[in-house]
Amino acid sequence: MSALNLPKPAWYTDEHAMLAESTRAFLAKDFTPNFDRWSEEGLMDRDAWIKAADAGLLSASIPEEYGGSGGDYSHEAVIAHEIAMAGADSWGWAIHGPIVAPYILHYGTEEQKKNWLPKMATGELIAALAMTEPGAGSDVQGIRTKAERSGNGWVLNGSKTFITNGQHANFILVAAKTDPSAGAKGTSLFAVETENAPGFRRGRKLKKLGLDWADTSELFFDDMKLPAEALLGPEPNQGFYQMMRALPQERLTIAGAAVGMIERALTLTIDYVKERKAFGKAVIDFQNTQFELADMKTEATMAKIFYETCVGLHIEGKCDTVMASMAKYKLSDLQNTIVDRCLQLFGGYGFMDEYPISRMYRDARIQRIYGGTNEIMKILIARSL
Repeated sequence: MSALNLPKPAWYTDEHAMLAESTRAFLAKDFTPNFDRWSEEGLMDRDAWIKAADAGLLSASIPEEYGGSGGDYSHEAVIAHEIAMAGADSWGWAIHGPIVAPYILHYGTEEQKKNWLPKMATGELIAALAMTEPGAGSDVQGIRTKAERSGNGWVLNGSKTFITNGQHANFILVAAKTDPSAGAKGTSLFAVETENAPGFRRGRKLKKLGLDWADTSELFFDDMKLPAEALLGPEPNQGFYQMMRALPQERLTIAGAAVGMIERALTLTIDYVKERKAFGKAVIDFQNTQFELADMKTEATMAKIFYETCVGLHIEGKCDTVMASMAKYKLSDLQNTIVDRCLQLFGGYGFMDEYPISRMYRDARIQRIYGGTNEIMKILIARSL
């Protein structure tokens, strides 16, 4: 049982409840038993993606005509919450489903949508988003990867780093400069299918502080020839516009992961302090423990209500960049704070890797960095003042 027993938001229906239950059951059966092995091996099983596709988890908000489940972002939010509550934080599901797939849906041509989205829904294609480079993160203008016209197609050159799903992905959305003289606005997005593709190579799987079985990697594109239809949409130099329109959903998805981990950490900690004895009584019987948990539950409750409000606004097309930035920044900051305070209540056991709170402590840290650092979020919010 969760530590946060809140009324469901207005957008939550019986359909969402059934999706939550089926997702929870799937993760408990096919993911949770493998966590330790995947962590030791540093990589999840490729066929786990296929199983997730069979469970309907890879394209929840994609229309049925393109192979999806026909839902909206609220269905993605429900899946994201169950993933966080199960502790599957290393899984790059968010990049594949609620982040890359909408790029294709909203900006792709009809032919591109019919070609790629059904394969993403079945797990035949696993997606990655390749924007970050060794010298360019939040600064899109600093991207050096370039795509130059060659006959009817393009030639792609450059490198990307910190790419989620980098070892499994065979469908990569790559940001590249097509008009360097136009700065950030001279950027285009290319959908790159990597199977047996000359000029494409995967670099090393990067060692990280957390997210042990996330296949975060380097990618390289060396004179890689792309067909004309690899360009996302009908015209070049639309990438900056496409990315700016998509970033609020990406940041809201990060906020959802934060809220899910907060809820899981608090639930596990309350269970632990009720059982753990110190000086002849349960740890929860100490006033300091009660005050700490009371404070964290209050903050977690406010965070969840704010996040679910943002989801409702996003479904209506009303969650703008500022609102999504506030959610991403504040909730990921709170996530790190609450997980740290929960670990303290576990005492020495909280530092042991076999306790989930230890993994959460490590996994939470990246949330304040990717999707745009929290410092960048503050700049975006400040512009609205």
